[in-house]
Amino acid sequence: MEVEVSAEAKDKRLNRMVAVTVVILSVFTGLCNIKDGNIVQAMQQAQSNSVDSWNEYQATKTKLHISEESRRQILLLADDDAARARAAAPLKALTASIDKYRGEVPSLQQQAQAYSAQYDALNVHDDQFDASEALISTAISLAAVAALTESKRLLHASWAFGAFGMFLGVCGFAKWGFHPDVLSNFLG
Repeated sequence: MEVEVSAEAKDKRLNRMVAVTVVILSVFTGLCNIKDGNIVQAMQQAQSNSVDSWNEYQATKTKLHISEESRRQILLLADDDAARARAAAPLKALTASIDKYRGEVPSLQQQAQAYSAQYDALNVHDDQFDASEALISTAISLAAVAALTESKRLLHASWAFGAFGMFLGVCGFAKWGFHPDVLSNFLG
């Protein structure tokens, strides 16, 4: 199939519609890219906070385990009154540490889970903006081919892709829960 490209377009109205389509979609994509960049930064911060919180949680659980085991060993080794008297102060300190760690563990776990949930929530909107960009890029490409081939059908297909891409971008801006699962699963 040969496509003849002429310097003189037969349908200037079609070319004007293509030009307006490309401008609108390009500006919208630019705005979406700014918002998506901010979301990606927030995702990176949430991920970093989540990793830090899980590390702190794990370290606290390890300190709890070590303190409990140390306390058990001291109790096992303190077999006479003199040894129990010498062990009283370390046992008191270990009991205080155990109580402190037991109190910290649930809040650290909740904090880490909250950061993970924040990351997941932001990821939905990142996916929306990524899908929006892909669909709008396809729409712009179709519009360009429509101008070259002077095909209104291709321009209408471009509008369909562009409309869905803009819908996903609006979903991202409005923080709507619509998620393009099929598209994300296919591309992810």
